[in-house]
Order: sequence, then C-alpha cells, then structure tokens
Amino acid sequence: MKNKEINIFTENIYDDWKLDEFDVIQNTRKIVEFYLDQLTDASCLEGFNFNSLTFDILFCDSKKTHQINKEYRKKDYPADIITFAIFADDDSKFILDDDINLGEIILALDKVKEEALKHNVSNKYELYFLIAHGILHLLGFDHQSEEDYNFVVEVQKKALRQAEIGEKDE
Repeated sequence: MKNKEINIFTENIYDDWKLDEFDVIQNTRKIVEFYLDQLTDASCLEGFNFNSLTFDILFCDSKKTHQINKEYRKKDYPADIITFAIFADDDSKFILDDDINLGEIILALDKVKEEALKHNVSNKYELYFLIAHGILHLLGFDHQSEEDYNFVVEVQKKALRQAEIGEKDE
C-alpha cells in the first residue's frame, strides 16, 4: 500500500511533557506505513480505494481522559489511551475526496510516564507503543480475546522495531 498520503494532526495540551510534535508525526507515519504494508487486507481499509489517510492525536492528562471516558464511554476512570475509530466503527465507511478520516487517538501523557515506569521502558517507547495500539484500533483491530490481544501486542512490537524505536530510547 505504497504512495498513500498520511496526514497526522497533533495537539499537546499537557504542559509537563513538551513533545517534539514533528518527531512524533514522523515516527507515527513510519508505524502507519508498516501497518499499511502488513495489515491492509485484514483491516477496515480492505476493499476501499483512497489516496490519503487522516487522523488526529491529542496529548493530554488523565483528568481529561477521565472526563472523556465518563462523557462518551460511561466509564468512570482515567485511561492512558482512548481511540475514536470513526471509519472502522461506521457502517457507511464515508470517504471524502479520496481521503479516509480514521478518527482520533487521545493519550494521557502522565499515564504514559506511569506505564513506562511500570514496564521498565523509556517514556518514548511507551508513548509509541500506545500510539501503535491506537492506530490498530483506528484500523479496526480489537482485542476481545487473549489470542487477539497477543496478536495486537506482537504487531505493535514489530511496528516499533521497523520504526527503530527501542525500549530504552529516550
């Protein structure tokens, strides 16, 4: 699935981690390209003609993900990641001007730091591990069974290796 334009829009409203958003977009694009090469036929994109993919990433704190979780998902806890998979979850599969809007990933950067400590990996690795996870959700992959979960995690790890993001990278 070469030659597809990948549009990633980011916004960071979390003051305690000043991300290099250009770097985030470049690395995220590598992850998406890996997924397009490896998984398109098994994703929500299968059978659709398009020239570009678009999605947003909002970086915030766990207070914001708690609020979003309560309001939109009726769940009363903060999340490290929330994904709104617009294209994957919409039966009409709306495509405008040959562009597929996949949806939005919302990441709580304070939770990313907590999870990085817990998993003994760098903040950068945990950040991209969760971004890779969110992209899989945007592409229609889920993990309701242990088998599906193991598949998703293994594909995330492969994508990060392909993008040359190591567990101890800072």
